[in-house]
Amino acid sequence: MKNVWIIARKELRTYFTAPIAYVVIIVFSVIIGFFFWSILMWFNNQSMQMAQNQYYYSQININQMVYQPLFNNMSLILLFMLPGLTMRLFSEEKKIGTEELLFTSPISVWQILFGKFVAALFVLLGMLGLTAILSVFAFLYGNPEVVPILIGYFGLFLIGAAFIAIGIFFSSLTKNQTIAAELTFGALLFFWVINWASNFAEGFWKDVLNYLSFFQHFNNMTLGILDTIDVIYYLSFVILGLFLTHWVIQSRWRR
Repeated sequence: MKNVWIIARKELRTYFTAPIAYVVIIVFSVIIGFFFWSILMWFNNQSMQMAQNQYYYSQININQMVYQPLFNNMSLILLFMLPGLTMRLFSEEKKIGTEELLFTSPISVWQILFGKFVAALFVLLGMLGLTAILSVFAFLYGNPEVVPILIGYFGLFLIGAAFIAIGIFFSSLTKNQTIAAELTFGALLFFWVINWASNFAEGFWKDVLNYLSFFQHFNNMTLGILDTIDVIYYLSFVILGLFLTHWVIQSRWRR
């Protein structure tokens, strides 16, 4: 574990000595802040209109009306932002010529891989943590349930971790950071398209497409429903992404 933390700290220093982490975090926070404020203002207007009818007013649910669309928007924005976070993790090592030094060091490939993965996860946690501050306004305008919000953020962390693992894999394939980012974005976009395509499928294929879609598994979590099947799904992608990355590296630097 000591070597993992050494690599993780090195990557975190690299993230924050270069502008990439600041750009990703600031852009993500600004976009999500705009979405949150827009949704919250819409919810406030709807609440005032529904207050005129006792039945409709009793149906108001700030978690479903504010947080469900917010979490869906956040998952989509992560799809656009995280490739920029992962593109340099291994590509940069190739580009600046430190790859040989890194993989011939006493640190194992798995330790290097986990260290880089953990560093990206910390940045992801920072991104999500900053947006959680926005919930102060939700409690000012209403009385949301805390547990569904926490489950929603847990789901965002899982989907983000899966995105990062896929991004790390593509970063290990090329020394060109732009190509790594584009490949990652293309792969993640494919799983978003699967979610869209499932609306037009029927029977067996509809079930298959729904299961493969990142965003279909996230739907329950936006409602505060935690299903072990969804958790296992995201963890499977994390394991697969890291395993493929390890295999790519090992094929070049056998120990």
